[in-house]
Formats: sequence, structure tokens, C-alpha cells
Amino acid sequence: MALLEVDNLKIQAMKDDGTPVPIVKGVSFEIKAGEVVALIGESGSGKTTISLASLAYTKPGLEFSGGEVRLHGEDLLTMDPLKQRDMRGQRVAYLAQSAAATFNPAITIGEQVTESAVLHGILSQEEATKRAEELYVALELPDPDRLGGRYPHQVSGGQLQRLMAAMALVGKPDLLVLDEPTTALDVTTQIEVLKAFKKVIREQGSAAIYVTHDLAVVAQVADHIVVLYSGEVQEQGPVDQIINHPTHDYTRRLMAAVRPTPTAGMGDDTEHGHGRSEAAIAARGITAGYGGIVDGEPAVTILRDINVEVERGDVVGVIGESGCGKSTLARVMAGLLPSARGEIVLGGKTLAPALKDRDRDELRKVQFVFQMADTALNPRQYIGDILGRPVEFYLGLTGQEKRKRVAELLDMVELPIAFAERFPMELSGGQKQRINLARALAGNPEVLLCDEVTSALDSIVGANVIKLLTALRNKTGVSFVFISHDLSTVGSFADKIVVLYAGRVVEQGPTDQVLSPPYHPYTRLLITSVPELRIGWLEDTMQTREAAAGIARGVEITAVGCPFFNRCPIAIPGTCQLEVPPVRLHGDGHQIACHHTLDEVEESEAGPQQILHGYEKPIMDDDAAKKP
Repeated sequence: MALLEVDNLKIQAMKDDGTPVPIVKGVSFEIKAGEVVALIGESGSGKTTISLASLAYTKPGLEFSGGEVRLHGEDLLTMDPLKQRDMRGQRVAYLAQSAAATFNPAITIGEQVTESAVLHGILSQEEATKRAEELYVALELPDPDRLGGRYPHQVSGGQLQRLMAAMALVGKPDLLVLDEPTTALDVTTQIEVLKAFKKVIREQGSAAIYVTHDLAVVAQVADHIVVLYSGEVQEQGPVDQIINHPTHDYTRRLMAAVRPTPTAGMGDDTEHGHGRSEAAIAARGITAGYGGIVDGEPAVTILRDINVEVERGDVVGVIGESGCGKSTLARVMAGLLPSARGEIVLGGKTLAPALKDRDRDELRKVQFVFQMADTALNPRQYIGDILGRPVEFYLGLTGQEKRKRVAELLDMVELPIAFAERFPMELSGGQKQRINLARALAGNPEVLLCDEVTSALDSIVGANVIKLLTALRNKTGVSFVFISHDLSTVGSFADKIVVLYAGRVVEQGPTDQVLSPPYHPYTRLLITSVPELRIGWLEDTMQTREAAAGIARGVEITAVGCPFFNRCPIAIPGTCQLEVPPVRLHGDGHQIACHHTLDEVEESEAGPQQILHGYEKPIMDDDAAKKP
């Protein structure tokens, strides 16, 4: 018998005049114990709305209008409200997309992880604490004995995501609802979290609903897939059938939008539209951080001696894990964070480090496109006013000329002119991101700094935004600094790639060369960590030496040596952690910062052993990696 049965579920909203609007239109599927069922589809397909029905819950403005949701044969929708309350957290647990928003920053991790089980009377505090520590071990979290005494800000994003799973599992629920739990994570962290979720679900015998738009992730964790579009099931079946033999056109469209594995030849060829010799923008010798500057050094150094150039009309992709300094580099270029050392040069002219000291024309030329359009756009202003303000500020246009320019901007981002009379809340996520871009383009900038602009979008909408950016680049000649942790997206869009690790450039060069051997060991780790649309990819990847050496270890920002030493499968003890690696040139503009020669790096990538200056040595164990 199925653990959860969703039978002809219908959910609707009501218009102001009382007319019902169907949102979920007769959806049916079932989940057995120990099974993971994935709900996939683009934004607005009803994935989260359907998954929340397993808690007998709808968002404000929605209501159940038909069907049943049965847990162990009992209909949750007609259950007494007090019984529904007891069911939530005891028998069905929900994991939200944002772990950072889920945890209270003022309460210790242990208190929050055990709270639900203790409040519901499932376990005593002592039993719950013991259970939590067992889950920390199962989820491969560090220092499980003392982890509960820490606060949320004292652990990484990937660890916080796994702690949210521990919070849900502590009361031993029958069903887990995982709502996009890896969408905002970088590739190496995503592997850790996926591996931990898969292991714990199998060991605990729980069932799970996994909500996502990423088919490559689904292929690693799901047993059964339900494909949704506009609140209706388009296709469902075992994961092998949906991935390898899809029958519905919409499923094939989703498959076509899956980000390809990064390979040589992905980058675009570009004609430099401005026809001027100097770079559009360049960072030279940049050292920057936070907490003020003491004796020429930041209190907390994030970037160290960064040198990056962006040619006119080019797209430079900046990649790396969370915390490596990508956004900090963009903030320094924009003047939002003055650097401690080094200079930002725009079209041959050195800019003042701080935004307040730059003139209006310099501000116009460098525009920032923020990651979250929801927080970047004023919810109380019409779209026409949001776009009109920079048009007036930078170009001095008013009245009819201003309205004409706003219409041009909307057309440029492929949105109808009627959107000028709408508020941001009336737009979808992808449409809001287009408005975000249009605002940045309002003053005819020369450089756009795009900070993770597609990370929160589903694969189809994200692919459309990339197509739009490519068209804008070709049409306007604007240069892009495109920041992302997604190497596949960067590889398909950028002319040049800069790989950041712990605040330093470890590799940079033309996209074609960066994605071809020899790679810096960290670049190779990133490339091998991009999920493939293949069943069994996760298990295969966890067997690689890159995973064994580097995935589970944290990033350490160091002032001496190579910061990747503690995670590198070809590290040279006694050298790598003590000396700054030399920059080795390979081809036209391709640079790799490594103590190994490029021949040694390439040879090490071809075989299972380390190549250490003429002799072979097995991959270091944890103890060896910790030695100075």
C-alpha cells in the first residue's frame, strides 16, 4: 500500500468578483515508503502548491476545491484542524528552499533542530539531542558532538541545508517534502547535500516529495517523476523512463533546457563592437575585504592581488564556490566596496575606489544587476517609474522623451509596453529579472556587472535570460562581468572565464582553453561536479579522486601558499602550503596558478595517482592534509 496517495487534487483561487480560477487541475500520484517522487516543471507549474497539500496546507488566497490527499489511507484535507496540526512536523516534515531564512540567528542550532520533536512530545529533550547527533553523523556534518552549540552563522550554507534536513528528520516523520533544497547551492556543496539526503532517506525508510526544476538533480535522487505544467500532470513514470524515454513534448522541452556539461567549444565568438584598443574595465592588483583598512590591509581580507581585464563587447564569467569573493569583486568594480590596494580602470581611466567619489558619467558606465529581482525592485512603484528614474538621472530625459525611452527599454528586454503600468508583484520571476536588466541598461552603460542573475530561475526561464543577454551584447556592444557558481551557464555564454578560489585567481583565459586540459585542480573539481542528466552520475562522481580529496573540505582563505592545498589531490606537502604558486602561461592568455608544471598537471589528470615531481604517491588522507 502507498504511504501517500494524491487523488484528483484540485486547488483554486478566487477573483474579486467571486469567480474561481483553477490552479491545480486534478493531479494524481502516489508515494511508497523509502521512495522519492520528484515534482518537476518550470516556475508557476504548481510544484510547491501540490507539495504543500501533503501538509493539508495552501498558501493565502488559495483553497482546496476537490480530490483527496491520503496519508496511510487517512484523508488529510478533511482531518480535524487540531489533528492536522499534530500531523505537521510529526508525520510530514517540510524543508524549505532557503535554509538561511528557516533558522533563527539568535538561537543555537541544537535548540532549533530538536524543538519540533520535543514540542510535539515525540521525544524528550535528552532523546532528541541524542537523535540529532546521530543525524549529524549520518548527514556527514563536522564535529557532531559540539555542532548543536553553534549558531546558524557559524556554519556554511551547505551545512545549514543539511541541518534543515536533520531538523525535519529528528521526529522520524513518514514523509519529507523537499522544496528546491539545492537550487541556490554551488556545485560542490550541492553534491554533498544530494548525497546526504539520498543516504538518510534510504536509511530512515522515509518517503519524500522532491520539488525541483533541475532534471539533472532529479536523475540522481528520484525513483519516480511527475512532470507538471500549469497545474496539470503532463507525464509521470519511473525515473529511467522519463529521463531516457520521455513521451510528452513538454518533457522533451525541459530536457533540452538542461544545462550542458562544461566542455571546450562552448564559448561565443565575439566581434568587439566599440572598436577601441583599451579594455572596457580592468581590475589591477586588487586587494579588498571588510572591517575597515588597517596599515593598508583589510581587517578581513577576501580578495588578494586580483588582476582581471574585460575587453569591449566581451563576456567574462567569474566562477567559484560560495565565499570565494565573486560578489566582492563586482562590488569593488562598482565602487560599492573601496579596495585596500590596486585600481579599477574604466576605458583607460582610473576610477576613484569609492562610489561617492565617482562622477555621474562614471556611475552611468558601470551598472550592477543584482541577484534577487524581488528585493532589487521597489514593490510600491510602477515598472514605468522604476525604469524612468535612471533615464531621467543619467540621460536628463523627461516627459514624452522619457516615456519613449522606457518603451524602448521594455522592447529591448522583450516585454510589452503595457508592463509600464504594472507593479513588480504582478510579474513572474523571469519577467522581474528582465526589468532588473532593463533598469541597468537605462543609461546606456558600457559594463554590466551581473551577480548570479539566473541562479534563482528555473532552467527554461534561465536559458531565456541568457539568450536575452547574448542578444543585448550583440545589439549594444555592452561588456559583461557575469558572476555565477554555475560553470555550465558561464561556459555557454562567456568569452573568457576567471576561476576564483579563496579570494585568488587560480585560472583564467578564453573559455575554450579553460574548459580543455590542462586545468587547475580546482577547475577540474568544478567541472566534474556539474550534475549530468544520467542515472548513477552521483555515485560515480563520489568515487573520483577529486571528490575524495576536495568536495567535503572547507575553503580556507590563507595569506601564504596555495589556498587550495587542503583540498588538492595533487598537492605537494612542504611546498604548496608555504609558497605562493607561480602563474604558468598556456596558449593565448590562458593562465594557471600552480606549483606543478603544466605537463605534470595534465599527466595527473590522465591517471588515478598523484604526479609529484617525478614520483607517484597515493592521494593524501585527512591527517596528511592537515599537516603544515
